[in-house]
Amino acid sequence: MTYQASASTFAHHPTVSAPVIADLLANAQRTLGSDLEAARAYVARVAALLNGEVAAEKRTAVSGGLAPWQARKVEAFIEENLDRAITIDSMAALARLSTGHFGRAFKDSFGETPHAYVMQRRVERAKRLMLSTQEPLSQIAIACGFADQAHFSNLFRKQVGATPNAWRRTHWVEAELSQAA
Repeated sequence: MTYQASASTFAHHPTVSAPVIADLLANAQRTLGSDLEAARAYVARVAALLNGEVAAEKRTAVSGGLAPWQARKVEAFIEENLDRAITIDSMAALARLSTGHFGRAFKDSFGETPHAYVMQRRVERAKRLMLSTQEPLSQIAIACGFADQAHFSNLFRKQVGATPNAWRRTHWVEAELSQAA
């Protein structure tokens, strides 16, 4: 079963942002030639986000997911503050919910815990920086809100399956080749 999304799809799905989908699809495209499994995983994540969002919209009244305005506000806050500490207390305050209720509502709306979501967004930002700058990995780690390069490397390896340096070398060459073509 395939899910076809138009630009208007994102307008009706407040927790599925176009930049998130664009990042995932760009990663899928970059890995398609070298790592088919990774490319499939990125596409599966896009499908899960889009399909899960439809289900989350239907569940909101029953399960207490975030309201559309809350989801948009929290997602924007996360994207704007990836370079610093983001606490569940600050996100809950934005949504005007207790921390316990916020954690449950966030997971219902986004499909993962607030911490897991923030870490995933930090890794995605780090990938973009690794491909668009020559900055050392230690600087990228700090710019993405990681405590240090070791924390960044460990989490990156768990999420991506390669060290940041290995991933950068592989994808930098691919990006250079695709730009030259």
